[in-house]
Amino acid sequence: MGLAPTEIDTQTKILQAAQRLFAKHGYGGTTTRDLAQAAGVAEGTLFRHFESKKAILVEVASQGWVELLTELLTELSAMASYKAIGQVMRRRMLNLSKNTDMMRVCFMEAQFHPELREQIQTDVVAKMIDVAEAFFQTAMEHGIYRPMNPRVVARIFLGMFMVAGFSQATLGDEQMTPKTMQELAEGLADIFLNGVLLAKEVAC
Repeated sequence: MGLAPTEIDTQTKILQAAQRLFAKHGYGGTTTRDLAQAAGVAEGTLFRHFESKKAILVEVASQGWVELLTELLTELSAMASYKAIGQVMRRRMLNLSKNTDMMRVCFMEAQFHPELREQIQTDVVAKMIDVAEAFFQTAMEHGIYRPMNPRVVARIFLGMFMVAGFSQATLGDEQMTPKTMQELAEGLADIFLNGVLLAKEVAC
């Protein structure tokens, strides 16, 4: 039996408030009272939806990564050409800003909470790598990309986003304008697709 619309709204408010507060004050620096106040609900309501504050943390991270996975899957499946991967990278990079709080929570808290790290690894990261690996394997079979270990390529591809998200979420770089984000996205796409060596260097 599913939740009623009002219950879903309440749960969403709790998760959104938790994401903001965990990102700003850290998990340890946020009380359940803080969460309830920010979400506009009674403290007892929190525990009607989640068994503990830790469960809220895990759900914030998992839900955020599932959303990113869904967006990536949608874009990869809609690509007209395997060479259009650069456009996917640009769009994903430009959309990272809306996930900054979620990424900050994950990067800050995963090192302290093994269950959070395991949940993200099992439910999200492993699936993202599987999807990307299948994509690159097919592209190699079509002769679009040079033959390599597709799982390694998938890890590198996703790792570039992780690093970009990490720098944005944890280094306090608030000066990332749409223009600088576009430049970063184009640079990542260029390096991923073409490498950094000049063509004549590769031939030597």
